[in-house]
Amino acid sequence: MALVKLEITTRKAFAEGQSFSAAGRYEQIDGLAHFAVDPAHPDNAVIADIALAPRNAGGLVEFTSDFRIIKPVDNDHGNGRLLLDVLNRGKELALKNLNSAPDAPPDADPHPGNGFLMRQGYSLVWCGWQHDVPEAAGLFRCNVPNAKNDDGSPVSGKIVVSFQPLARTDTQFLSDRDHRPYPTNHLESWDSVLTVQEHEDAAETVIPREEWAFARLVDGRRVPDATHLTLKGGFEAGKVYRAVYETSHAPVIGLGLLATRDIVAWLRHGKTDLDGAANPLAGALGRAYAYGRSQSGRFLRQMLHLGLNRDEESRVVFEGMLPNVAGGKMGEFNLRFGQPSSLSNRSVNNLPPFLDLEPAGAEGVLAEVTRRGVAPKIIYTNTSSEYWGGHGALAHVISDGTADAEMPDNVRSWLFCGTQHAPANLPISDTNPDSGARGAQALNYVDYRPLMRAALVHLDKWVTHNEDPPPNGYPSHAANTIVEAGQLADRFRRLPGVEFPEHHKIMRHLDFGPDRAVPTVIPPGVGDGYPSLVSAVDADGNEVGGIRLPAIAVPLATYTGWNVRHADIGGTGQVLSPGGTVVGGAIPFAVSRADRTASGDPRTSIEERYASRDEYLARVREYADTLVQQGYLLAEDVDVVVGQGAEVYDAIVGVREAVAADD
Repeated sequence: MALVKLEITTRKAFAEGQSFSAAGRYEQIDGLAHFAVDPAHPDNAVIADIALAPRNAGGLVEFTSDFRIIKPVDNDHGNGRLLLDVLNRGKELALKNLNSAPDAPPDADPHPGNGFLMRQGYSLVWCGWQHDVPEAAGLFRCNVPNAKNDDGSPVSGKIVVSFQPLARTDTQFLSDRDHRPYPTNHLESWDSVLTVQEHEDAAETVIPREEWAFARLVDGRRVPDATHLTLKGGFEAGKVYRAVYETSHAPVIGLGLLATRDIVAWLRHGKTDLDGAANPLAGALGRAYAYGRSQSGRFLRQMLHLGLNRDEESRVVFEGMLPNVAGGKMGEFNLRFGQPSSLSNRSVNNLPPFLDLEPAGAEGVLAEVTRRGVAPKIIYTNTSSEYWGGHGALAHVISDGTADAEMPDNVRSWLFCGTQHAPANLPISDTNPDSGARGAQALNYVDYRPLMRAALVHLDKWVTHNEDPPPNGYPSHAANTIVEAGQLADRFRRLPGVEFPEHHKIMRHLDFGPDRAVPTVIPPGVGDGYPSLVSAVDADGNEVGGIRLPAIAVPLATYTGWNVRHADIGGTGQVLSPGGTVVGGAIPFAVSRADRTASGDPRTSIEERYASRDEYLARVREYADTLVQQGYLLAEDVDVVVGQGAEVYDAIVGVREAVAADD
């Protein structure tokens, strides 16, 4: 098997020995997984530049990955299922997104949150797949070799690095989110190009070469540096910059896909590694599922597109997948000079296929795994943000947007109406304290994680008992619930103080040459845009084309998957999308009729909708019970969403009601 050694560095009690229902106590195992893969194996040949990777004496390509396993101390007390949480930029997310664990730094001990996954009996695994994760405690990395030419020289070529500052800056690091950069080969090269745009779809202007340099500013002086840029006058907030230059650093990044495949295959089927060390889950696993959010959800789509859901012995790896907020995209996960964290609109991220099943015989995302007989059951879950990012609808409409596409029988797709890309929560604020991104409206605070727990339960029932999950729920032409994004402008601009995007995010046809894994046209040729389609909305501006949480169906505000950049961070009129991730908004209703009349708000006020807090919460509970009956919510989460409703009510109305009571 491709995993040759599981090097365990620590083994300790998880959650201080807490017991989780029938599964009992859990343990945490950390270490380094060693792999050796056959570059000539037909399934491995899809990995970009694997033929140029160094080989050991046995002709195999070696690499390593950080890993973590959290499992029942007694394997017999588990449910026989392994859940792989695909890391997001080196960070684990399943405990936060499925267990509602609190935010914590990467090097903190993992928190069990509400214990959902443990109470279900799952064993969990994380495996580093991304090569350029920053050097920081608690992050998981895949350590891969660099590709070499036949003569041993490094592989060279062009790369494009894009960035959009939130504030004016004199120096720019040549990477996304402080990941390991690709250094330039030539500090003084006049073939290198830097361009600027007013927004990401505007005309590009070439900045004169003498006005910028590969350098850092130190005490006001330019110091040559192959991994930084400086610009005369500085980089302006809100503008989009693209640097095109040559590098000679070509890690074989697609090996991270094989690490993901092969650690799961070994945990399912291996007994010992080549050193005789025992598999800590030997014989305990009957099925495996994969969860991935955002970048890691797109990673799963790429894994499927490449056919990598079987191991080197042709066994199924994952029976089920739960890609969350992946929309219609994949990523730079199998690309020469790939930047796996980049969300540039001029990236191979934006190349088709978008559909699982393409019409007219074209190759869809699931074509290869279907051909090989290893297509898993899949439940896609998306938020409004993926649609306002220009790609969500492309996963279920034909490319010109005029008709619904066929959805395969092994797939469900749900839009969580009115939610944003990242699960949100209170307090109400227009600024993200971590990134500094500021919106023209308050940021979205709807928490969709209760719906994710139900999705996993249904995925397991679907795989294990062939019990169909609830039906698809997304905007469609058939239901008359899908519209062009721009058609909603008047609806939102009539709301007092609300800004609507002047520049929508759209996907465009891109030409990188005949091989998407080894592009030859850099930067790419840019063609026509795909349609930007979103959910229709009701009279309050809340979405109707999908699954509606009580926050949307029994509202206190209008919730959107989009926001607009605040003037303080530049880029006026642009969709707020720091790092490429679209941020949502919240536009609370007026509390009283007098308030809405004074402001000119056409939406009914809170006091006109609900006679009291108790009435509001009773209606929230009633709607939550309906979601339980439909299957989109677990009974155990009814109190959770009612509690969330109470918190939001108090945040908007409570202070005013308390003052009135004192009077």
